[in-house]
Amino acid sequence: MKLQIIKHKIFELRGQRVMLDFDLAELYEIETKALKRAVRRNITRFPEDFMFELTQEECESNLRYQNGTSSLSWGGSRYLPFAFNVHGVSMLASVLHSEKAVEMNIAIVRAFVALTEFVYNYKELFDQIKEMQQTTGNHDKKLNEIYQAVEYLLQLEEKREEKSNEIENRKRIGFSTSTGN
Repeated sequence: MKLQIIKHKIFELRGQRVMLDFDLAELYEIETKALKRAVRRNITRFPEDFMFELTQEECESNLRYQNGTSSLSWGGSRYLPFAFNVHGVSMLASVLHSEKAVEMNIAIVRAFVALTEFVYNYKELFDQIKEMQQTTGNHDKKLNEIYQAVEYLLQLEEKREEKSNEIENRKRIGFSTSTGN
């Protein structure tokens, strides 16, 4: 599983980067209700700083804006989704006893770490440039060019990820030795 696919399933809610139970269930190739059941059976392993249940308002506003349309709005789950941060995702490996769960947890934790590093590096640079702009009052042409260059780099990163997803999702042509193609 590519990190880009996982990165697109990470949302910002309540000031934390989280993944939702239905996205995790899809990655683990299990039903959402099985994941929820395993979590509820082991609820002491998931304190509030590892996992929380979304409110109805969060489902209606945040998911719709971050995900295009919420799967809840199309007759999905009757229950509000759980949101797991990186610690909660790591804990899922201990309650889901499968090789797929362990494999996916490793990939998901790597995605969280990569996203955190990316945001930290660019945010620090962006904040420094913004501070420089405020002290010069936007009069320095060079500073504006640097600011535009950073914005351009951020846009390139987004386009690169989109292109990577397009390439990954396109239908492959040619001879395949696997059955089913």
